[in-house]
Amino acid sequence: MTLVFERVGPEAAAEVLGIVRAAFSARPPLDPPAEALGETEGSMKERLSGFGGVLARFDGVAVGTVVMDPADSTMWLRRFAVLPDQQGHGVAHKMVTYAAGVAVSEGFGDLAVIAREELPETLRFWERQGFREVSRESPAVRLHRPLNEYVVEALDADAMFELGRRVADLVSAGDVLVLSGGLGAGKTTFTKGLGAGLGVRGEITSPTFVIARVHPSTVGGPELVHVDAYRLGGIEELDDLDLDTDLDDAVTVVEWGEGLAEGLSESRLEIRIVRAEADEAPLDLVEAPDGADPRRVEIVPVGARWRGVDLGAL
Repeated sequence: MTLVFERVGPEAAAEVLGIVRAAFSARPPLDPPAEALGETEGSMKERLSGFGGVLARFDGVAVGTVVMDPADSTMWLRRFAVLPDQQGHGVAHKMVTYAAGVAVSEGFGDLAVIAREELPETLRFWERQGFREVSRESPAVRLHRPLNEYVVEALDADAMFELGRRVADLVSAGDVLVLSGGLGAGKTTFTKGLGAGLGVRGEITSPTFVIARVHPSTVGGPELVHVDAYRLGGIEELDDLDLDTDLDDAVTVVEWGEGLAEGLSESRLEIRIVRAEADEAPLDLVEAPDGADPRRVEIVPVGARWRGVDLGAL
């Protein structure tokens, strides 16, 4: 079984329209109704006559689609749809990834979508794909995702550990990593791999009860400062922790640091770990091992320090 993606234009209007109608008709009734339900073959041809769109084909059968609509440096995803009987198998997730690749290759800076606030599951789907709400005009919610983001799929704890080890090859003294994700997402496992790659001393555990730990290097490299920001009133409280090390001489990892630790450095790696859910499950394209608990790791480089660094190797 094979899932492939195909760039299409006006000639595919009927196929695209059929998927859009089927998907949007299966949603709960909305007031006002979704504009997509008013599309005709003629209007869809007009939409596709610009940048075109994408069809997802599973064993040759069209099961998903999206219309790509550029505006300045933003690529808008319109009429994003997957046939109802094909939802929950990873088609939507992979279609977002494909569209992001197209947008990056064409030089766009971000992706954007409009979702309805009455559909919380749809909003959660977009958030799990790395989109963040930027504005809301009821009932429409506008979400954007930056395209300087690198995404790694970690199937289990060993893969998360190995990702941390690989990131260790890219960091140096003074670097800051901001980790976010829910309880049990894998933040500490990632940090253990990072510590192993850096060759630091001491067991790396969740810093919940200590707030911060310093792990000295055993190989002459930078120390690792492991911080839990969950109980900090502000990142300025780091100055009061008496870490006995200069952060400029260490690699600093801040768990629960999103929205708090950004003030530590103008340059940093923001790493968000998200547990995969049903609609992101493999579609028989990759055999997931028994007991796998996959994670999606979104890595966003911020600042001049990371310009020219090849994070794609991760």
